[in-house]
Amino acid sequence: MNDETLGDRSDQDLLALHVAGDPEAFGELVRRHRDRLWAVALRTLGDREEAADAVQDAFVSAFRAAAGFRGQSAVTTWLHRITVNACLDRVRKAASRKTSPVDDTERLEQLLEPHESAEAPAERGDLHRELLAALARLPAEQRAALVLVDMQGYPVAEAARILDVPTGTVKSRCARGRARLLPMVSHLRAEGPDIPEGNGGRNRTAGASVPPESGAKKPGPNGPAAVKGGGGRA
Repeated sequence: MNDETLGDRSDQDLLALHVAGDPEAFGELVRRHRDRLWAVALRTLGDREEAADAVQDAFVSAFRAAAGFRGQSAVTTWLHRITVNACLDRVRKAASRKTSPVDDTERLEQLLEPHESAEAPAERGDLHRELLAALARLPAEQRAALVLVDMQGYPVAEAARILDVPTGTVKSRCARGRARLLPMVSHLRAEGPDIPEGNGGRNRTAGASVPPESGAKKPGPNGPAAVKGGGGRA
């Protein structure tokens, strides 16, 4: 089956084709979804290499678990759930090794959206970095909820499906996360960065821009390893 035909198929069709043995179908799913999954992982982990590894781990898990997908949620929700879990696993492993939170300025610059890092005034870049550094100090579960709802713009109900928790849990994690975050960034509010304010996930458009690749290897087209390095356009 050629790429043009695959590009017209739904996510669920592609997953079914992959399970049936089509060697190209999963590569199309990777190309289609890696940008948004990369953005979520990068915002959650705050480190480019960790995010790339987490998304690759997620696609490998999805590749292997595809036969167990029962269609009870959208494929994209399923992929997001696997990705967030991969990110949280990495956060927990880092915590068990007593690794300090990522707050290095050079690495946090990787989280800036391309048009901001290249064109925005230096003052706004500094504000954005301070916000991201504060976000990195939150507990992993609160950070994941805030990334999905306040930074990626997902409705609470969709974030709950991705995280596989009740909507009330997402609301509670967001509320606690905002309560911890706002004192750390209250001095920034007058300058106008996009600080979470508890607006139900409607303050941003889902799928924020992704940082461009910097020296990453060019991904292959067909397998789960195609996501390595992130940031490719689907």
